[in-house]
Amino acid sequence: MLRGINVSGQKKIKMADLRGLLSELSYKNVETYIQSGNVLFDQAGATPDRLAREIEQKIRSHYGFEVPTLVKEPSDFEAVIRNNPFLQDPEKDPDRVYITFLGSLPAQDRIETLNGVDHSPEAFVLDGGNIYFYSPKGYGKAKMNNNFFEQKLKVAATTRNWKTVNKLAALAKER
Repeated sequence: MLRGINVSGQKKIKMADLRGLLSELSYKNVETYIQSGNVLFDQAGATPDRLAREIEQKIRSHYGFEVPTLVKEPSDFEAVIRNNPFLQDPEKDPDRVYITFLGSLPAQDRIETLNGVDHSPEAFVLDGGNIYFYSPKGYGKAKMNNNFFEQKLKVAATTRNWKTVNKLAALAKER
């Protein structure tokens, strides 16, 4: 998952070009989903962190700008779907649920700082390397957005809506 591409005319990358770049890295079965930097591919024998660094370096050398990248495995998406605490609450609209994927685990003092924040009716649950986030007014009006979580936790992150998370999980399962 690439963070912050094709948003408000910033860091434009065509998905066909992105598929080509990853194919140059010898990744197999490269597929993109929507224009916001969701890529599925097969690559045996490499860690997610190594793959993320390779993709970031390839984009930097080709486009001349930085794009934070997080690589997740199909099991990561399955766990996120299985563990979503907001799905147990019938008053929480799934269309207002988002997942912020963290690039690394935050320090305990940062977690404590974040846990002290209350922007009700927005709500979040930090679960390891993921934040389940509920914003009843939608993400565009959220106070606790991706930048907020990155600043509080001092880790790279990228956020996807619940529909996209489910679609990526389904696409990964089909492989």
